[in-house]
Amino acid sequence: MARAFPRPHRDDLRIALCGLLGGVVMWALGLHPRVASDTLVLWHAPWAPLVPLALTVVCEPLRRIRPRVGLLIGTAALVLDTVTLGNVVTVVMYTDLMYAAVLYGSAAAARRIPVITALLTVLGGVVPAALWRDPQGLLIGVGVGVVALAPAGTGWVVRNHRDAAEAARLRAEQTALLAEMDRAQAVTAERARMARELHDMIANHLSAIAIHSTAALSIDDPRTSRDALTVIRENSVEGLTEMRRLIGILRDSSGDREPAAAPTLDSLDALVAGFRTNGLDISLDTGPDADADAGPAQVPAPVELAAYRIVQESLTNALKHAAEGHVRVCLSRRSDSLHVQVTSPYRPGDRPRAPGSGHGLAGMGERAALLGGSFEAGPEDGRWAVHATLPLTEGDPV
Repeated sequence: MARAFPRPHRDDLRIALCGLLGGVVMWALGLHPRVASDTLVLWHAPWAPLVPLALTVVCEPLRRIRPRVGLLIGTAALVLDTVTLGNVVTVVMYTDLMYAAVLYGSAAAARRIPVITALLTVLGGVVPAALWRDPQGLLIGVGVGVVALAPAGTGWVVRNHRDAAEAARLRAEQTALLAEMDRAQAVTAERARMARELHDMIANHLSAIAIHSTAALSIDDPRTSRDALTVIRENSVEGLTEMRRLIGILRDSSGDREPAAAPTLDSLDALVAGFRTNGLDISLDTGPDADADAGPAQVPAPVELAAYRIVQESLTNALKHAAEGHVRVCLSRRSDSLHVQVTSPYRPGDRPRAPGSGHGLAGMGERAALLGGSFEAGPEDGRWAVHATLPLTEGDPV
C-alpha cells in the first residue's frame, strides 16, 4: 500500500495564496524590478513574470513537507525570473523557501545550505568584480547574500534555537520522570518501613492475646482464666497505645509533632520482662565476646532499632511457635559490628499456638540488609536459631 502524500500546512497555503495575489497585483500595476532594455532580460513577453511567480507559488505548500523539492523548483523559478522583467514577490517567496529548507529540512541540508549560499555570495561578488574590473560587480554578491545567505542563516539560527528548546524539554521530561521514579521508590520504601514497624510493634501483643485467650477458653480454672485475662488486658492496652501512636504519626502531616523515641538496647530488659509475663522462659545475655568498651552510646541509633526489632520479632515467633523450654537472647557488641542471636526450643511438626502472617522473617532480613548486615534463621542443633550481624560503621547497604 502506497504511503499517503502528506497534506500541506494551512499556513503554507495561506502564504501561497497571499503571494499569488500580491504578485498578480504588482504585475497588473506594472511594478517590475527590471526594464525591457536591461541586458539580462531575454524574455520580453508581458506575461512572462507570471510563470516564475506561479512556480514559486506552487512551491510554497511544499515548504514543510518537501522543503528540498520546493527549494530546487524555487531556484529554477528564480533563475527564470532573472531573464524576465521580474516580480519582487517571486524573490520574497524564494527567500521564504530558502529559510524553510534550512528550518524544516534534514540535518545535513541544514548544515550544507548556509555553507553553499555563503560560497555563492562570495563568488557572486568577487568573480563579476574581477571579470568586469568594476567594484559595482560586488553588488551581485550582495544581492545573492540578501536573497540566499540571509534567509539560510536565519533558518539555521532558528533551527538551533528550536533544537535547543526541544532538548531542554526532553531533559525536563526526563528529570520529571526520574523525580517521579524517586518519589515512587521513596513511597514504596516508606510503606515497607511502616509495615515492618506495625508488624513488629503489634504482632507480639496480638500473639499473646491469642495464646492466652485460647488458654482461658480451654482450661476450666477460674485462677488460670483470671491470669490469662489480665495478660490479655495488658497486651490489649499496650497494643492499642502503640497503634494510636503510629496512627498519630501517619495522620500528622504538619511536621510539628515531636518524633517518638525509638527503642534502644537499654529497652531490651523491659521487652524481655514483657515476654516473661506472657509465659516465655527467657534469659538475656550480652555475650561472652562483647567488647568491654562497646557501650550502647557507641551503637548507632538505626542499629539499635534494628537489633531491638529483630529480638522483638524473634521472641514473638518463639511465643507462637517454640516448644516448651528456655529461650536465650545474646547480644555481642564488637568494634565493627553487633551480633544478635536468639535461640528457642524447636520440634518439627509442632503446630503454632497462634496464627502468623509469614512476614516476620522477611522483615528481619530487610532490616539487616538495609544496614549492610547479614541475617540467617533456621534449625540449629535441635533449636531454632536467629543470627543477625549489624555493622556499626557506615557502609553501602547490600
